[in-house]
Amino acid sequence: MSTARADRGSADLGAQFVTCEPELAGPRLSFYEELVSDGILQPLAAPVEGMVVREGSRNYVAPQGISSVVKYYLKQSGADVSYGQHVTHISLRDGRWEVSRKSGPPEQFDVVILTMPVPQILQLQGDIVSLINESQKQQLESVSYSSRYALGLFYEAGTGIAVPWAARYIADNPCIRFISIDNKKRNIESPEVGPSVVVHTTVTFGSEHLDSEPAEVQQVILSHLQRIVPSLPEPTSIKCQRWRYSQVTRAVPNCPGQMILHTQPLLICGGDGFTRSNFDGCIESAMSLAEAVKPHLQQFQSQAAKPPLDLL
Repeated sequence: MSTARADRGSADLGAQFVTCEPELAGPRLSFYEELVSDGILQPLAAPVEGMVVREGSRNYVAPQGISSVVKYYLKQSGADVSYGQHVTHISLRDGRWEVSRKSGPPEQFDVVILTMPVPQILQLQGDIVSLINESQKQQLESVSYSSRYALGLFYEAGTGIAVPWAARYIADNPCIRFISIDNKKRNIESPEVGPSVVVHTTVTFGSEHLDSEPAEVQQVILSHLQRIVPSLPEPTSIKCQRWRYSQVTRAVPNCPGQMILHTQPLLICGGDGFTRSNFDGCIESAMSLAEAVKPHLQQFQSQAAKPPLDLL
C-alpha cells in the first residue's frame, strides 16, 4: 500500500484497489464499511478496461492514495512509529527481545511481531535463527512471491492525457500488464494538481529483470509504454519502484494467519505471507495476530497492577 508523492501530485505504486468479496470477508465486512464511512475508501466509479470482476464483489479506491488506509490505522492505534529502521538481529536478553538494526543502538521489547515478507524473516540473524524449528523453517521456506516493477510518471498541472479509460489491463504485451491514470482512477482530477500515470509490469518481466539496473529497466518500460499509448506527453519526473516481493503466489500452508516462533517472551510473525495478498488477507492475519498477542498484553497489565513487594 505505497503512494509515491511528487511536487505535482501522487501515485499509487503498489496496490491499486481494495476489493471486497462479501461472501469471503464475512466478519471482516465492518472494516470495509468503516473505511468507506470515514471517507478513506470510496467505490471505484471510473472505467477500467480489461478488469475481471467477480459477481458480488465491490472495488474501492483511496482518494488520498492507498497509503492513507495504513495511516488511518496507525493514527487510530496511537502508536509511536519509527520509519526507515532496518532490523538485522533478534536475540534473547534477560527474558526480553533485543532487536538490533543497521544504525542506532539495539532496543529491548516484551513482544515482537514480524510482518515483513517471509524471506526477510528468514534473513534475520541472532537467536531467532535457532528458535525457528525445522518444521517451521520448511513451512516458511515454501512461501513464494511474484516480482514486478512499477513506474510513476508525474506531469505539470493542466497536462491533458487523452485516453478514454482511467485504468487498463494489457493482455498482449511482454512488459506491461497494467496502466492507470491515477488521479482519474481515484476521482480526484483537479486543474491545480498535475495528473500522474502508473505502469505495472508483468510478473514474467519483473522476474527476468529483478537484478537489472533500475535505470535500464525504466527505459525498457517507457519504450513499451510509448507503443501502447503513443499520445502520452513527456513527464516532468518519474519514479521507478522494484517490488522484489510483490504478491504471495504460495502462502504458508495450513496456517491460521500467524505463526508463533517463541512463546515466552512472545515472538510471532504474520502478514499476507500467512494468508493471501489482498486487503482481506491482511485483515484476517491482523485479527489472528491480535488474538494471539492479547493474552500476553493482559499478562503485562496484571503484573503492572500488583503492588510492590515491600507493600504486601
